[in-house]
Amino acid sequence: MARADAASTVPVTTLMFAAGRAVARAAVRAFGPSRCLVLCGPGNNGGDGRVAARLLAERGWPVRVVGIGEDGFTPEAAARADLVIDAVFGAGMRGRLPDPVAATLKAARRVLAVDVPSGLDGGTGRPRGDVRAADLTVTFARRKPGHLLLPGRALCGPVELADIGLPQAALDAAGSRTWRNGPGLWTVRPPGSEDHKYTRGHVTVLGGAAMTGAARLAASAARRGGAGMVTIAAEGSADVYRTGDPGVIVSEATLPELLEDQRRQVWVCGPGFGVDSARSAVPLLVEAGRIVVADADALGAFAGAPEGLRGCAVLTPHEGEFARLFGPVGDDKLAATRAAASRLGSVVLLKGADTVIAAPDGRAAINDSAPPYLATAGAGDVLAGLIGALLGQGLAPWEAACAGAWLHGRAAAHAGPGLLAEDLAGHLPAALAEAVAL
Repeated sequence: MARADAASTVPVTTLMFAAGRAVARAAVRAFGPSRCLVLCGPGNNGGDGRVAARLLAERGWPVRVVGIGEDGFTPEAAARADLVIDAVFGAGMRGRLPDPVAATLKAARRVLAVDVPSGLDGGTGRPRGDVRAADLTVTFARRKPGHLLLPGRALCGPVELADIGLPQAALDAAGSRTWRNGPGLWTVRPPGSEDHKYTRGHVTVLGGAAMTGAARLAASAARRGGAGMVTIAAEGSADVYRTGDPGVIVSEATLPELLEDQRRQVWVCGPGFGVDSARSAVPLLVEAGRIVVADADALGAFAGAPEGLRGCAVLTPHEGEFARLFGPVGDDKLAATRAAASRLGSVVLLKGADTVIAAPDGRAAINDSAPPYLATAGAGDVLAGLIGALLGQGLAPWEAACAGAWLHGRAAAHAGPGLLAEDLAGHLPAALAEAVAL
């Protein structure tokens, strides 16, 4: 946004007036007439707040404006107001939130934040001090990563995005490589009249003898996600899988034998497969030029040696698996995921309530479609199978991973509270229909 502001030909005062007007309108809609204290910092954020204060006063609101360090910038003053507009520090704040500012905002009954709650790092979503969660945040032109990454998403509360007239050319010149994940960033192709089971992709899930449910979940998701055919390859343990869904092919052939079939292009390796088996299988799949989704045991097999996964199309670690592969995520989830993707030349999907999907070329998306009840055992196996299905239908790895993350979250939302991992596949058709309609 700093680069976009620098590239803009619109006067700063014009943009500031539009931003202040957006804040004032949001205050009126959300809170109604209130005794309002507007706390202003020294930068443009403070300017936005002063414009909002003037417009609210013109509507008859009792408004008091206090600059940082001035008399009245106190917890007592904040506590007396019905609404505090936090226009102290914006998304680009450096350093730690001063304690007097934190204490004043903490005392407020209700807070409307301008751009971000003061003290929140707009790039990482990490608090720089004791950040008071906002009841509403108004931001401008584009969301910042901190609005979507946790804990920033929770600290911002509902976020309103306001168009303040920043030219599209200036936004384009900023060269952003980060998106909020959703349809439009990718497209799921509906089946065509000429399609058949092989054009829809043949997904092979490698299954082990112990945790058979994991491979079953991945296979079920691949089928519901649109794959034309799905095979569970379970050398030595095929009989265990033959009692499963009748539409899933079960094979006990060896991996080299299965690789002779060139129609088997997409492989899901890891869910319930076993660490030792995955360590042997991944190099064979990569050497054969197959499209590989590496999850679970495939990630554990190369802990501390992630280069062994080079050549896989998509890696889907949760934070613990990521740390064992690449080291701790740290405070900048976006940067860590991008670095891992660049290191291996693979798409890395770092799972969580704020899933990040990064491509080797630097593109990244933040997914916020997942409800909290998606945090259940087996959900990751479903995601791996779903991504496999999308790869089989021709999506490129980054687009398939982004689409998979969004659809996975929406399927969980359709399932609702009480979700079990085995419920997810049945709700994928509704999520797919939703994606096509948007």
